Amino acid sequence: MARTAVIAGVGPGLGESLARKFLAEGCQVGLFARSKDYLDELAADLGDDALAVPTDITDPEAVAAGFAAVREAFGPVDILVNHASGGSWKGIEEITHEEFEDAWRVSSYGALCCSQEAVDDMLDGGGGTVIFTGATSALRGRDGALGFSAAKFSNRGMAESMARELGPEGVHVAHVVIDGQIATPSVVEQYPDRDAEEFLDPDAIADSYWQLVEQDRSAWSLEVDVRPHVEEF
Repeated sequence: MARTAVIAGVGPGLGESLARKFLAEGCQVGLFARSKDYLDELAADLGDDALAVPTDITDPEAVAAGFAAVREAFGPVDILVNHASGGSWKGIEEITHEEFEDAWRVSSYGALCCSQEAVDDMLDGGGGTVIFTGATSALRGRDGALGFSAAKFSNRGMAESMARELGPEGVHVAHVVIDGQIATPSVVEQYPDRDAEEFLDPDAIADSYWQLVEQDRSAWSLEVDVRPHVEEF
């Protein structure tokens, strides 16, 4: 029986790679993002097992409607990836209250809304997987990125708390630290002189996410970090 996955925060790069990987492994996938045109184009390319669900994940009613659409198309949700990130790249003296709140809403509040919807299905179905996309800033705050760092710290705490609460119920919660720059189309274009090995390959990262989904319950990982193999590491 096919598993149903929701990827919250799909865009060119890792989000798209996750969708392709999960589909290749036999999942049916709901694609959440604000950009309707991009999602429609991606879903058409991916085929009938992908559903474009234009969703503002900071709106609980929109999230509930999005999950309802996924359930209607594919059934209860077995896998959730909280992949959306928000952050104003400013320090303490420049960031506004509104920018700080927006970073938190996209990364953390949105993850809460999506997780509550998905976890209900998982508990009713006897288990599932929730994965948070983290960053180096979840471990050490980044200079000039107060909103992003605070939101990523928040998500790491959410993942740890949920893992303790839901693990005994058969729900695997994991946090992935992306310790490097992902080779998205825009990043590769921005740095044409950098070697490919300096970037993280989004398809390779997606493989690591799938390994978390497939882990045996006797040896679940709470946190995994991925980084490019370059001399500085």
